[in-house]
Amino acid sequence: MIRKILLLAMIGVLAAMPAHARKAQENKPMTTKKIVQTAGRTQLGNFAPEFAHYNDDVLFGENWNNNDLDLKTRSLITVVALMSQGMTDSSFRYHLENAKKNGVSREEIAATITHTAFYAGWPKAWAAFNMAKDVWNDKKPALTEKDKYQKTIMFPIGKPNDAYAKYFVGQSYLAAISTEQVVFYNVTFEPKCRNNWHIHHAAKGGGQMLVAVGGRGYYQEWGKAPIEMKPGDVIHIPAGVKHWHGAAPDSWFSHLAFEIDGEKTSNEWLEPVSDEEYAKLK
Repeated sequence: MIRKILLLAMIGVLAAMPAHARKAQENKPMTTKKIVQTAGRTQLGNFAPEFAHYNDDVLFGENWNNNDLDLKTRSLITVVALMSQGMTDSSFRYHLENAKKNGVSREEIAATITHTAFYAGWPKAWAAFNMAKDVWNDKKPALTEKDKYQKTIMFPIGKPNDAYAKYFVGQSYLAAISTEQVVFYNVTFEPKCRNNWHIHHAAKGGGQMLVAVGGRGYYQEWGKAPIEMKPGDVIHIPAGVKHWHGAAPDSWFSHLAFEIDGEKTSNEWLEPVSDEEYAKLK
């Protein structure tokens, strides 16, 4: 009943409001998130409780939460006011960070400081820019070759294949793609990386299947010529066949590795692929 009365009262107020006033009320910007400040009480609550109250409850609690200006505009005004006074201390940095959080771009803050410099002074602009450059330092570190290659394949590269590092020449990586039903992994080789000659043994069944998914690599069986592998190529490796696989000299390489079910399966790791043999590859 009370909710109904309140609703009717609100409708009555709106109906009685002049048209231009209703229009202004409708167009009034809304703050998406209430500003809450506790710095005053945290740092000065015991020493100056009244100042802490004005700082937390009035300046930030009421003024910053007033919806007549959006937070982005308030942030820019505050930056201009502080810069004009030469206040480029920790409080200025806080308001620069606040401006960035409230949507001020690097281009906008640069334009604001430049404009204010003509009225507030060139040295103050230099001081402000030195701090703003640090706050808007969004340069991402240069991508590594591994990161660049990761962008070219749909499967994760995974972590360094440390458990089998002694059976590889160069750095390889391993990522488990499926550990249920059909178990398989993505194996990634840096350029020139390859595994040792090895044999998949089985009393029945067994063996391995490779599906190339990125870069360029090679597969070779003992006594046969190497086979170049590119994305989409599939290699079926029967049990008992001595072989190796890995990256081309000038390319990263990834393949999915499927272990074929069998009885009494095991892997026998043998000698590395010699540099002389590997150097023959293109």
